[in-house]
Amino acid sequence: MNEALWLLVVAHIGQKGAEDQNSSMQSPGKSLKEALVCAQSEGRLTVGVYESAKIMTDDPDSVSFCVLATDEEFECDIALQIHFTLIQSFCFDNDISIVRVSDMQRLAELVGGKTQQLEDAHCVLITSPADGSWEDPSLEKLHLFCEESRRLNDWVPEISLPER
Repeated sequence: MNEALWLLVVAHIGQKGAEDQNSSMQSPGKSLKEALVCAQSEGRLTVGVYESAKIMTDDPDSVSFCVLATDEEFECDIALQIHFTLIQSFCFDNDISIVRVSDMQRLAELVGGKTQQLEDAHCVLITSPADGSWEDPSLEKLHLFCEESRRLNDWVPEISLPER
């Protein structure tokens, strides 16, 4: 279902030219990876459940996108499940696009670099730049993907991150 939805998003964007057409056909996972890498290079990432909750409480308008990541311990961690429910509710109430990935280790590699080990990459926020002048085509595709998913009652779509 995600692939068909992604094709709908790509068609909606209406890219022109062969080069743009090829880049627009990338998967939602690749777009997520690009958006995370771009945001990290610009210092617009917040990593961690508690850190993310603080940003959401202090300045919810600055949050552009939310990624929740699960791992094999998620099913046994009731506190984390409660945090996820609260974060999801907050995102819905504040019109923040949100997705879920099932490979927390891969997400941690993307946002933490090769040498840094991140204990809590369960939640990652992408914030908007302070000057408001930024546009990220990958993030725009993800917003449209989330919008289309919500229309199909898939409120927190799951995206698979690409391998290295």
